[in-house]
Amino acid sequence: MKPGIHPDYHPVVFQDANTGAMFLTRSTATSDRTIEWDSGSGPRTYPLIVVEISSDSHPAWTGQRRIVDSAGQVEKFHRRYGRSTSKAPGSPSPGTPSS
Repeated sequence: MKPGIHPDYHPVVFQDANTGAMFLTRSTATSDRTIEWDSGSGPRTYPLIVVEISSDSHPAWTGQRRIVDSAGQVEKFHRRYGRSTSKAPGSPSPGTPSS
């Protein structure tokens, strides 16, 4: 690697703000907050970065994904914007030329 052009890549502890779960990884992000973390060779001090959402609290990763009823949404749209399934008596069907 060419010296002097790459950002400092160092160990950092990320903490999920919703669940409190923490994990140690490497990043170029920095923080003024620090935390003691025992990574097997004794406790060391690492920068602490608090994130709003991580794999520990994201619905797609936790299995609590919200299922959207698309058929219900279509019916709601039709009710709201006036498309009805019944036609008025005597009205021509769409695409029929008028005489």
